[in-house]
Amino acid sequence: MKLYYSPGACSLASHIALLEAGLPFEAVRVGRDKKTADGNDFNVINPKGYVPALALDDGQLLTEGTAVLQYIADRNPASGLAPPAGDLQRYRLLEWLGYINSEIHKNFSPFFNPAATAQMKDMAKANLQRRLAYAEQALGDKPFLLGERFTVADAYLFTILGWGPAAGVDIGQWPGLKALHARVGARPKVQAAMKAEGLAK
Repeated sequence: MKLYYSPGACSLASHIALLEAGLPFEAVRVGRDKKTADGNDFNVINPKGYVPALALDDGQLLTEGTAVLQYIADRNPASGLAPPAGDLQRYRLLEWLGYINSEIHKNFSPFFNPAATAQMKDMAKANLQRRLAYAEQALGDKPFLLGERFTVADAYLFTILGWGPAAGVDIGQWPGLKALHARVGARPKVQAAMKAEGLAK
């Protein structure tokens, strides 16, 4: 498989998941100019124009981070990155992936958009305060979003929380989220993914 990624983007969660699952893959960097590291036009590979995109062994392309994360988890069920289908915890995972994607990730977008106005950023920051406060409350004293076990939802939230400084959002005001971010960040496979993307030494 090939994972098309941009350093530090939401594709970092897929990069982490692939390493945690122990699946063989090639990481292909996509630049801001939408050119891949080997000189190809990423817009031709993925007409949506954004990462992550996962090229499967049979030549198909899977896009959208929440789908890619579930696919990776299901390729190695023994990794425990997602509960099995039919288990209520599986739907709790989907609930978290949906919330992170639509309510947290989405509200960071204006801070990476040069065309975003100050008013748009202020509105997004206010939304983030509410959405992250809910995540803090729902996390409670659990080590991970679903309890004792690390899942792809934790990889996704870890990635998005890492954008806090870019948006002027201090994650430290939510001790549980800050602790989760540190806990996930200390995992060897997470460190390996960050090093591979040039985000850590």
